[in-house]
Amino acid sequence: MTAGPAGAYGREEHPWLGRRVTDIASKGRGELTAVGEETVRDHRGRWITVRLAHITPDRGVPWSTAVENVALIP
Repeated sequence: MTAGPAGAYGREEHPWLGRRVTDIASKGRGELTAVGEETVRDHRGRWITVRLAHITPDRGVPWSTAVENVALIP
């Protein structure tokens, strides 16, 4: 996935927004609704910035995953 410029609230414009994707880690499928950055603590207590993809399934609860875990469904 390629990064786009950050917009409001740290969200990125991404070419896959609104398209069906799969989360490789969980095998879940849904619509990519947002890509953005979030600041979290790592296992050593340091603050780091991570890129997250937000996915909404047809049914169930939306979730987020690392951008690197997302693949476009052909």
